[in-house]
Amino acid sequence: MRKQSLIISAGVLGIALVMTGCGVFQGEQTLKEMDAPPEEATFTDNLDEVAGDEPQEDEKSENGAEDSESEAETTTVERQLYLLDANGMVVPQTLELPNMESKEVAKQALEYLVKDGPVTELLPDGFEAVLPAGTAINSLNLKDGVLTVDVSKEFADYRPEDEQKILQSMTYTLTQFDNVERVKLWINGEEKKEMPVSGTPIGEGVSRANGINIYNGDNIDLMESEAVTLYYPAQQGEQLYHVPVTQHVEKQSAEDFASIVQALVEGPANDLNLLNVFNSGTSLTADPTIDDGVLTLDFNENILENAENASIADEVMETLVLTLTDQPGVEAVDINVGNLEQVFNEKGTAYTEPVTRNTFVPTGSL
Repeated sequence: MRKQSLIISAGVLGIALVMTGCGVFQGEQTLKEMDAPPEEATFTDNLDEVAGDEPQEDEKSENGAEDSESEAETTTVERQLYLLDANGMVVPQTLELPNMESKEVAKQALEYLVKDGPVTELLPDGFEAVLPAGTAINSLNLKDGVLTVDVSKEFADYRPEDEQKILQSMTYTLTQFDNVERVKLWINGEEKKEMPVSGTPIGEGVSRANGINIYNGDNIDLMESEAVTLYYPAQQGEQLYHVPVTQHVEKQSAEDFASIVQALVEGPANDLNLLNVFNSGTSLTADPTIDDGVLTLDFNENILENAENASIADEVMETLVLTLTDQPGVEAVDINVGNLEQVFNEKGTAYTEPVTRNTFVPTGSL
């Protein structure tokens, strides 16, 4: 009997992407759409001011007092921030931040990207914030999926070589919210169509489709390939995390998931200092199929970490899920291995129920 379907879903390390616009994913937070600004855009420090009316009485909890006590007890919440690792790569890290009012979380996320800011005491070893020290987040405005960020003049005090990293960090951090598709920049109330130091174009907004940690490898025919964001593991001390890398993959069609899987199995380029966690000889035994958002992959037994226990390494699972759920239309991954009825994670827990990307990415709603 064929094993029960293993559906895995992931999150960090986002992340599409050239990005297809992440996102941010099942389990991403959602910013409530704000009213359109007047012709001369106005901004607000508190997203509540432009997020719509207060809920009506019948929308509030019947257990008002109990809910209030429960919320008061929740002093921190997990947020995903895109920081710099020791190799200068922009990578997602999940940190415990103070629990803010719902519409203030986007501003808070940006404030925790500022060097020498509130994130300092929370930074994992080997990681650093991205935005120039002293940068203030003046205001945010969301309209039709475009989040306009107005920052202080200190924002422009960065090295030219850091410009892409700053833009990618801001874009990926903010597009983790479901209804933020693109990010635009204003500085002290003045709209910017390009970044202030090296002139990287911003235009009508930057999305995950613009890529992250962009790598242009050798021997790739750009006309016969497509930019895809692949997630590769990296090691910093005892911490294992995933780095999103946008590179070109030779694909036959938009739904050529086999080419993406093959690129992951082959591993990252040697000069990226990233890890390949797949066993030698790992391969698909059938063409991938997708049905109602679930991508099914059939592997040979080389994918197993332990054949006797029918277990797959957690790093392998996370690499597959983070990468594939970044593709349009893929919400979850279903893995079959040979004739096994069931497969397990490293702790011996069977993969029996559908799970989504939030297995690896913090969840929440506003």
